[in-house]
Amino acid sequence: MNRAWFFKIVLLSAILMVCSQFSWAAAGTVKESRPNIIVILVDDMGYSDLGCTGSEIQTPNLDTMARQGVLFTHCYNTSRCCPTRASLLTGQYQWDAGMGHMDYTKSEFPEYQQALNDKSATIAELLKMQGYQTFMAGKWHVGSQRQHWPDKRGFDQFYGTPAGGGLYFYPSAFYDRPVFHNGREVKPDASWYSTDGFTDATIDYIRNRPSQTKPFFIYLAYIAPHFPLQAKRQDIEKYRNTYTLGYNAIRKARFEKQKKLGIVAQNLPPSESVCGNWKAVKNKQQQALKMAVYAAQVDCIDQNIGKLMNTLKEEDLFDNTVVMFLSDNGGCSAGFNRTPKAEIGSRHCNAAYGKWYNVSNTPYRMAKKQQHEGGIITPLIMHWPDGIKKSGQVIGEPKHVIDILPSCLQLAGGSYPETYRSNVLDPLDGVSFMSLVNGKKQDKQRVFYWEHEGNRAVRKGDWKLVALHKKQWELYNLANDPYEQYDLASQKPEIVEDLLKLYEEWAAKHGVRPWPLKKGK
Repeated sequence: MNRAWFFKIVLLSAILMVCSQFSWAAAGTVKESRPNIIVILVDDMGYSDLGCTGSEIQTPNLDTMARQGVLFTHCYNTSRCCPTRASLLTGQYQWDAGMGHMDYTKSEFPEYQQALNDKSATIAELLKMQGYQTFMAGKWHVGSQRQHWPDKRGFDQFYGTPAGGGLYFYPSAFYDRPVFHNGREVKPDASWYSTDGFTDATIDYIRNRPSQTKPFFIYLAYIAPHFPLQAKRQDIEKYRNTYTLGYNAIRKARFEKQKKLGIVAQNLPPSESVCGNWKAVKNKQQQALKMAVYAAQVDCIDQNIGKLMNTLKEEDLFDNTVVMFLSDNGGCSAGFNRTPKAEIGSRHCNAAYGKWYNVSNTPYRMAKKQQHEGGIITPLIMHWPDGIKKSGQVIGEPKHVIDILPSCLQLAGGSYPETYRSNVLDPLDGVSFMSLVNGKKQDKQRVFYWEHEGNRAVRKGDWKLVALHKKQWELYNLANDPYEQYDLASQKPEIVEDLLKLYEEWAAKHGVRPWPLKKGK
């Protein structure tokens, strides 16, 4: 055989090999090794509201996910809706992403805008660069103007509401929350309920996604169990008589279950209850019904998680899909009832569950907006049969929502760029937690920071410095005092000084302003 014929045969073989690979891919038989990723965020759910973290609420699907995967017992959020979403989506502290407060805050400061800025890139934007398909369903809440919607920040498709919460039955009687699908307003029928609707849209996307071979990233952000208290009647009935025992009886039962689960200290009492004496409550039936409706909202979330996981099984995606689940802040202390003549739980109800927040946040102190543990701690469940070799892990090392983006990037085989769309990006504040999942230890001296409306905190190792707005700093050793009962500030002034210096340097670097915001300061 002469040399010319030899090279022709080699070239023809290469062409046939490439064509063969393309034909196999087109037929859908080339299996993508990188996992699909689904991040599920719920709204205002307390630490102990899942069965796997102590609750009497029926959450068998989430409990199974924790049992088969990993339960991070100490994942931190930012204590409020918009900031947590900004940090989760960008891997940065919220000020770097332009969401130092809420999306309604008008400010001259670049750290306090009404939408995500161009110095940050979202998980969706970065994973698209890695070849992922992207979809979002639910509550966006990091830019309600059209130019800031999810489809402008990396999501191929979006079904949900660009604004905040409050939407269960459609339309909301109290909040302006139109629903959009890919930029077009849709008007669901009277049977629509947002938790179901967002899940159904997600399932529809999974079954009809544009490519069957490319991996996908889905961000599913439920409104539940945020107020108002509105749930489907059949779900409420499951719990109608559950909470007549009162606040402290339920809180005590949850704590005892947490001890059996091994997720709290065995030798320490919980934080002191602030619920008060149930016997002195005049409207016990109404208060018990409030918590029953709240439980129904959480129960409905779990039912929908079950539907979603079953869909992954039916589509042969279950084993290689990473599913993460967490809450944007702790239970909310609001206790209003602006519709006293409406039935609690109905579509005409505009009420919140009040002191039950202290039950939701068992065994921790404080609530949403505050930087004590009750306001900022959430369980994080991670489920991935193909990638988590040791199921049932309970990991207590502290993590933060800023760690989700770098974890997703690592799962996708990508890296964080210095620029995106010609904009220089602020560096990541978060770090991947995949090493923890694989049994490695993290930096014990990692420092975490918080601030919201003047409530502020810093944690380094086991030491945490925390203060309420316009109040003195408090110091806690979380190894010995995880529920922040014994203030050591006066006994350990040198530690207070060191942590305060760290906080002040961090606040200056990230543009954290004194609260309330004042022009030019």
